[in-house]
Amino acid sequence: MRLLIKSLGTTPLNNILQRLKSLHPKRIDLSLGRVRRLLESLGNPQDKLAATVHVAGTNGKGSLIAFLGSCLTAAGYKVQAYTSPHLTRFNERIRLAGGEIGDKDLADLLAQCEDANGGQAITFFEITTAAAFLAFAREPADILLLETGLGGRLDATNMVKRPALTAITPISEDHHAFLGGTLGDIAAEKAGILKSGAACVLAAQSPAAMDAIEKRAKEIGAPLFIEGRDWFAHLSQHPGSPPGSPPGSPHGPPLGLVGAHQVQNAGLAVACLERLDGFGVSEDSLNKGLKSARWPGRLQRLEDGALADLLPPGWELWLDGAHNPAGARALAVQAQSWKDKPLRLILGMMRGKDPAAFLAPLAGFAASAHAVPIPGEEGSLSAEDVARAGRALGMDCGAADSIAAAFKDMAAASPEPARVLVCGSLYLVGSALTL
Repeated sequence: MRLLIKSLGTTPLNNILQRLKSLHPKRIDLSLGRVRRLLESLGNPQDKLAATVHVAGTNGKGSLIAFLGSCLTAAGYKVQAYTSPHLTRFNERIRLAGGEIGDKDLADLLAQCEDANGGQAITFFEITTAAAFLAFAREPADILLLETGLGGRLDATNMVKRPALTAITPISEDHHAFLGGTLGDIAAEKAGILKSGAACVLAAQSPAAMDAIEKRAKEIGAPLFIEGRDWFAHLSQHPGSPPGSPPGSPHGPPLGLVGAHQVQNAGLAVACLERLDGFGVSEDSLNKGLKSARWPGRLQRLEDGALADLLPPGWELWLDGAHNPAGARALAVQAQSWKDKPLRLILGMMRGKDPAAFLAPLAGFAASAHAVPIPGEEGSLSAEDVARAGRALGMDCGAADSIAAAFKDMAAASPEPARVLVCGSLYLVGSALTL
């Protein structure tokens, strides 16, 4: 089957995507029974995939996949990737060796899965993951980088029985309603991707998370390759760097993704490559891959486009999909280096998130903030609810109807050039990129 990359029209695809959202009353209902049933009716495509790296964690999964994919591509391998959620179009979730899957082929695969499902209850993520497995099984590739959607143990991607490697990024507090009330509970769910005999490359974790992962690894016989014990991540200085230059300064070796936290993600990628049997990546390919990695919506600067054009001259616009306290702490580290212009936040958040916990690490760095609703998302917190949480922290935090309205309010309040950061939700970042 030839998978087209060129878009062939979005109406049929959008129609089927909308239908698939109505097959289950809940957006999230963690279970493997429904997707197992569907995959069996499709001939179990998840058993016919290229060598697979299965990735779980709370933050950094997409960045890890971006670094890994970039390095492996630079080394000449054909790389597939499955990530979620998407930012501007669903096709972003399924990337083949030649790019995003095309509209017509995606619609055909989704229709095949819909027919095989026969109208039975199944979540949107489960049925679209089945379609992704079909796409990957039918398209030749050397390796598949597979990101979990939520958790791990009961995630639809966990139908892959024999991954070549697993990886777990830092685990933090998030999705308590689905993954458990403690950090140990959450880590135990994430550790559900571990498989007997398959090595797991593990980022540094809190003691509670590490205990849960080590317990699971010992139970099933999964070797662990742990940051801080078996490998370490830091940016070494360029030979020509002035003494005392901080890592990641303009004199140091650059990474393609911005932010001090990306050093750990890049290190995790290198550690994965070291443990990935049968894949050789030269130092030149490694350096090229780390430098050329791209991952939209993660400390991404927008310098042109309709949205950036709304800002006054001299202002900067940045986007980041951070939506939990750990992500906010990473943003706060970056904010410490942004001293030339005041930082002004625009944020929207989904229900189930804690805006006060998210804003607390950023409160001391932001000159002001504006909360906005997330367009098209029924689960969006109201702008006033988010703004109220900011004001409780002592922030100058207002509410606006849209990102554009927030821009206008900010510029009217202070003409001084500022750095505007849109954050709080990947869905809001996706809306900004669409604009």
